[in-house]
Amino acid sequence: MTSAPINQQARLAALYEVSAQLGTTLDVGELLNLVMDSIIKLTSAERGILMLVDGFGEQQFITARSLENGDIPAADLNISRSIVQRAVDNKQPILTDNAQEDARFADTQSVIGYQLRSIMCAPLLVRGQVIGAVYVDNRLMSGLFKAEDLELLVMFANQAAMAIDNARLFQETDQALRKRVDELTLFQRIDRELNQSLDLDRVLNLALDWALRLTDSDGGAVGLLEQGADTADPAYIRLRVHRSQVVTPETDRQIPLTHPVVAELLATQKTVQTYAVKAEEALDGSPAAVQLAVPIQQEGEFLGLIALESHMVTTFLKEDIEFVNRLADRAAVAIKNSRLYAEVREANEARSKFISLVTHELRLPLTSINGYTDLLLKGLAGALSDPQKEMLAVVKRNAGRMSILISDLSDLNRLESGRMKFDYTTFPAADVIREVTTDLQEALNGKQQILAVELPEEPLVVYADRTRMGQILSNLLNNAHKYTPAGGHLTVHLGRTATHARFEVIDTGIGIKPEDQTQLFQQFFRSEDPAVREQTGWGLGLAVVRLFVEEQGGEISFNSVVGEGSTFIFTLPLALPETEEA
Repeated sequence: MTSAPINQQARLAALYEVSAQLGTTLDVGELLNLVMDSIIKLTSAERGILMLVDGFGEQQFITARSLENGDIPAADLNISRSIVQRAVDNKQPILTDNAQEDARFADTQSVIGYQLRSIMCAPLLVRGQVIGAVYVDNRLMSGLFKAEDLELLVMFANQAAMAIDNARLFQETDQALRKRVDELTLFQRIDRELNQSLDLDRVLNLALDWALRLTDSDGGAVGLLEQGADTADPAYIRLRVHRSQVVTPETDRQIPLTHPVVAELLATQKTVQTYAVKAEEALDGSPAAVQLAVPIQQEGEFLGLIALESHMVTTFLKEDIEFVNRLADRAAVAIKNSRLYAEVREANEARSKFISLVTHELRLPLTSINGYTDLLLKGLAGALSDPQKEMLAVVKRNAGRMSILISDLSDLNRLESGRMKFDYTTFPAADVIREVTTDLQEALNGKQQILAVELPEEPLVVYADRTRMGQILSNLLNNAHKYTPAGGHLTVHLGRTATHARFEVIDTGIGIKPEDQTQLFQQFFRSEDPAVREQTGWGLGLAVVRLFVEEQGGEISFNSVVGEGSTFIFTLPLALPETEEA
């Protein structure tokens, strides 16, 4: 009287165990073995098999178990596939207590040949779709399975179907995630390669190489939109890079915008795929089974196209088309950057040539002006009156200022174009300080200014260009002299950090307004302060000083208070001990 409740309790316990495993494990194989073992144990089946069916009706065994031996070898999987197919087709479970005498199955070959008797089969259903079936049998005993056994099989089949579906969803999600990570990693590499170079042809070659590599195309080309030589001439697409296994690659092929593929690209701004392409119809003159054309564009501006061809496949895969489109977007950015860089470089080269020409042309007459002025002042052309001498002195001073301007322009031009050479040597920094301050002493005396030089007891040897250091210090001291009133004080202080000599040029001058301080090192900047405008200058000296300092591995900064004065600080590398000894 108690066997039925006990059996029912066992069934519930088995269902609970399977349900618990379903929520905690991602090992679908382990879970399906548990399902099959539970069914076999509770129904006294001889063996149990779980299989999936594909879209063509093919049955694939996933797990096969027996009560005594565990896994069943493939050679012993003799079941009634017709019963399985019937359960799958009708989406209904099947129970037969003796297939040998069941009119539905008695004449089937498998039932007869394998001597099958008690059989149950339930379909695996996921959202109304059959994905497989669970099959149990006993080849020796008839009348083994009852209706309640079939109900139990259906419940376990539902659990198995859920486990398989969860595993499939997890696998698809995992694959999608891995694919996305791989894709992001790939495009990170592509972006790095594309943006490492500002050479346009290299950028185009990289883009085409990646497109060919990732789509297994047989050939391709990258073309850019270009304007005709005359503004009245029509624009066209010019192939800049080209790979082909059929025709000799052309890198200057011109494609009119009226070409059907190009016209469609311009009209739709979307990918164009053409089939059975003849040589005269192809963008690159190469016949192909299929040709893919992808626009290169940025913010609605059409820049060019990537064309790919295949001689074997009949169409490009969706994921290949998506990849080439994303590649084209990245190529568009790199192309824009390359063109902007080329424009800036051309402008800089034009400016450099212009400045070189101007400074050369200005030096010639200045040399004559200085030469003849010196001759006149020496009286070689006759005695001069005092007013004449004063006039010539004005000419001499203005010629000197013009020479400084020309020199600053020339230095700045050579620095920015990379043509200036630095002659690095080791020397005591104090020696240059003494030279520059000695040269400035006469001008300081003229304004009754006091100059203090503060040097450390231990000599500091720097590794720098001696001439350029003299120019830096001279420029800063001249500014301090110009913008400090008569009777003011100037100080040059030399100290050190762990790796650099530290120079300070301090004055008690007019100071620099806060609104001018951010622009102080910009070329041609001069303050609108009347006190500054009283002094001559071109706004180039500090720009040159900054470049000189930074080119030699140093830094420059300043602090200033209006009405109190300014302190300019710059550093230059100390000589290493072995360099100093050498």
